[in-house]
Amino acid sequence: MRKSTDDQEQLVSAQPPRPRPSQPFATGRSKARHPLRILLLVALLVLSLLAGPARGTLALSDTQQLVVEAWRLVNQSYVDPARFDQVHWKRLRQKALEQPISSSSDAYDAIEAMLTPLGDPYTRLLRPGDYATLRSNTQGTVTGVGLQLGLRSPDQQIVVIAPLDGSPASEAQIPSGAEVLQVDGKASEALGLEQTAAALRGPAGSRVLVQLSIRGKPREVELERRQVELRPVRSKRLRVGDHTLGYLRITQFSEPVPEAVQEALADLNGKGIEGLILDLRNNSGGLVSAGLAVANDLLDGAPIVETQDRNGLSSPQQASPGQLFDGPILTLVNAGTASASEILAGSLQDTGRSELVGARTFGKGLIQTLIPLGDTSGLAVTVARYLTPSGRDIQNQGIEPDVVLPQPEPLDPGGEGDSWLEQTGHLLAGRLDGNP
Repeated sequence: MRKSTDDQEQLVSAQPPRPRPSQPFATGRSKARHPLRILLLVALLVLSLLAGPARGTLALSDTQQLVVEAWRLVNQSYVDPARFDQVHWKRLRQKALEQPISSSSDAYDAIEAMLTPLGDPYTRLLRPGDYATLRSNTQGTVTGVGLQLGLRSPDQQIVVIAPLDGSPASEAQIPSGAEVLQVDGKASEALGLEQTAAALRGPAGSRVLVQLSIRGKPREVELERRQVELRPVRSKRLRVGDHTLGYLRITQFSEPVPEAVQEALADLNGKGIEGLILDLRNNSGGLVSAGLAVANDLLDGAPIVETQDRNGLSSPQQASPGQLFDGPILTLVNAGTASASEILAGSLQDTGRSELVGARTFGKGLIQTLIPLGDTSGLAVTVARYLTPSGRDIQNQGIEPDVVLPQPEPLDPGGEGDSWLEQTGHLLAGRLDGNP
């Protein structure tokens, strides 16, 4: 278990000091006149010692230790320590331990109640099934309906960031920005973000009924859960006029992505492409390290991002010299472009390496880390904020593209009839011809 700076602080009420001997013990006269009293007090003292420590320092059970461990991890990692005083953070720990905690489920309930006052939906407990699912997502596999969810500010409405390519949600043409109102008759407002996502998951072959609001119009859709074979990186060669262009689509940043991007760029370079269209539409993020690795391959020694930790200290990150493609780039983005993909898009735009084309991005400028707890559950904790190389904070703001394309946008990015891709291809060909 990781230790925090307040590791020695009592978790519950401190043991009362041992009673000091009263004055009669200090004189021979008292000893002579009250032998029975002396024996009685000595006997009581022995019984007190045999009874063990005071109630306030009884050892914590394993399930209580889980609550304490969660508190400590958040206490030493959370990006905004000033928030702790505002919510009486130490009192929240004490209050959690005062509840009857006899099972893992009790501990999880106590941890969730402890984290809620922070007001950060991204800092949350991941129960064993949720933690395993999120871990598998970052490794490139997922079972469910393929809806990536987020919270819209300021009303905290649960919305679709993006459907995964090739998922039941994508096939049902559920767009980015759709409001999730109910899952199997349960209101998402009551469930919260994590439990809404959990309600959408289930065994392959089972079905789930989802009630949505799409641009103010209600829609109910039944989806069949299944294992989605993720292909986070796709590429192809395009011919636009007299020009040969490359198309590189990244749908999420998981562990295999950096290597897959390098292979795709090598293949496209071998086909003699003159320009590249990078498609980050509906890429809700994933592993920040994977996004940084891709940025490193496209930026020749340029700044990528600046992160700010809990102490307000900034850590700029810069690409190494050299890049895997030297020609011009245009990058497609939309409201489903979030988190790690916004880091990449922001760095490309701020450094002048690529113009952004499409629609304003989602606006998630917070970075979380996954931390396992003592059992098979875990925590997602917001540990840093990030700024684009020019110092922009995009949290709840998003990134405005250089070229805004008309709505409605295509529902199948990169597929047949993708008008945004077609327009971007003509823009890139024009850049190659010297047109602004």
